Amino acid sequence: MRISDLLAAGPTLSLEFSPPRSPEAEARLRHTVDSLEKFEPDFVSVTYGAGGSTRETTRDIVVELCAERDFPAMPHLTCVGHTRAEIDELIDHYRHHGVENVLALAGDPQPDIDDPGDFRYALDLVEEIRDRTDLCIGVSAFPEVHPRSVSRAEDRRHLAEKLAVADFGITQFFFDHRDYAAMVDELAALGCHTPVLPGVIPVTNPVSVQRFADMNGTTVDADLWERVLATDDTDERLEIAVDAACTLID
Repeated sequence: MRISDLLAAGPTLSLEFSPPRSPEAEARLRHTVDSLEKFEPDFVSVTYGAGGSTRETTRDIVVELCAERDFPAMPHLTCVGHTRAEIDELIDHYRHHGVENVLALAGDPQPDIDDPGDFRYALDLVEEIRDRTDLCIGVSAFPEVHPRSVSRAEDRRHLAEKLAVADFGITQFFFDHRDYAAMVDELAALGCHTPVLPGVIPVTNPVSVQRFADMNGTTVDADLWERVLATDDTDERLEIAVDAACTLID
């Protein structure tokens, strides 16, 4: 099932998973997928480690989910540290196993990687996939603009250009719905109406989410952080985080 077709049919519920890095983590992932399957997600995605460090694990989990579950699984794929031949081989593997969707990302710069690879921007990766396949392609979007953008106007022009050759976008997480609404309006003003899904993260682990926010230039909700950090009770923290995420979705 192509995600673009799902989006054309109406609102969707999707989930994002991280690839496991140990047998124990793999068992937890399987248990998590089993637990969440009852909510009938329209699709799921599997993230990609920095510099492609989980390339094989992401690949294997996506292929397994597509084969065993009723919902499609979409792999994240990044430019950093990959040759064109490596990307083409991975794409061919996905197609051979019936994967129909991919999320094409630039990836975070890795100072310890001497060779940045054959692709510099996500747009280069999108164009490579588009030239070789008929896969459904998603791209990333930053409601508060990409942290390496020189201006808001340039960020929106670049995003509109990327979305013009993609099928849909998914945002980095955010905590103020007005940032998402403003991004959609600014894209529309540029003539871009490609659907961009809002990314929402429950702050069940404030330390980890804060680290991600610092990397991506995301403004955190100070009041939410204060409430989450004020309790040592795991269940109470979970309730606060889930309630805030649901409120944002509403």
